[in-house]
Amino acid sequence: MGGIAAVMLFPIVVTFTNSFMTEAEINYNYHLIGQMVDVATGEKDGFINLKLIPDWVSFSQYTEVLFHKPVFLQMFWNSVFMVVPIIVGQVLVASLAAYAFAKLRFWGRDKLFVLYLMTMLMPFQVTLVPNYIIADKLGLMNTTSAIILPGIFSAFGVFMLRQFLLHIPNSYIEAAKIDGAGHLRIFYQIMVPLIQPGIAALVVLLFVDYWNMVEQPLIFLEDAFKQPLSLYLSSINEGARGVAFAASVLYMTPMVLLFLYAESYFVEGIQLSGIKG
Repeated sequence: MGGIAAVMLFPIVVTFTNSFMTEAEINYNYHLIGQMVDVATGEKDGFINLKLIPDWVSFSQYTEVLFHKPVFLQMFWNSVFMVVPIIVGQVLVASLAAYAFAKLRFWGRDKLFVLYLMTMLMPFQVTLVPNYIIADKLGLMNTTSAIILPGIFSAFGVFMLRQFLLHIPNSYIEAAKIDGAGHLRIFYQIMVPLIQPGIAALVVLLFVDYWNMVEQPLIFLEDAFKQPLSLYLSSINEGARGVAFAASVLYMTPMVLLFLYAESYFVEGIQLSGIKG
């Protein structure tokens, strides 16, 4: 497990350490050494001087990204203003729907849940055309609402929190009803505190998913000033590798901090939700 973790963490370590190298050192390290050209195909072959420790620590790349490239900060806040409403809205909608599917008894509950769950099994490409047509008819194209609204009503959060709520005994609800509490009071005062690990795990998963989204903004947002930070890294010039490394570190920092803050809740929430893999 330690070896597997080291292999998976190696690209992150390389990105972090290279972000503190000067542009000249990076260009030298990633220049093909012993370069040979295949006469038949014209392909170049060689090797690079991969280094983890910089010869000279430099913060010029971070200065360039944060102070000389306003597009980075613009796209950063675009991502924040898209991801935060999606997380807040989906947690609210999913928790209420999950409570209904797990604890309320009504006709066709299980069949309706299976039908609702089928939308989660469909790949993004299947629902792309209907979402595009609906967004166009509602006049939401080239607005963040075309991304936020479908994200709020995703079925994944309902499925995950429902699995978590199934582990909570119904005796809590019965005791609260004896004291005269209604379903809304039971939900907010009893169920929400009990499913906090599940909510924390859902928040982490949603943040990672929507912070890294690419297809939705490419399709629904034509204006480059409205696009999120996930589209910025692909547009960096190849000649500015140091800036690309620094931007990558800043890009993944919120995800790392969020995971470290909610690690214990995340692990507990995943275990009790029954999600594997």
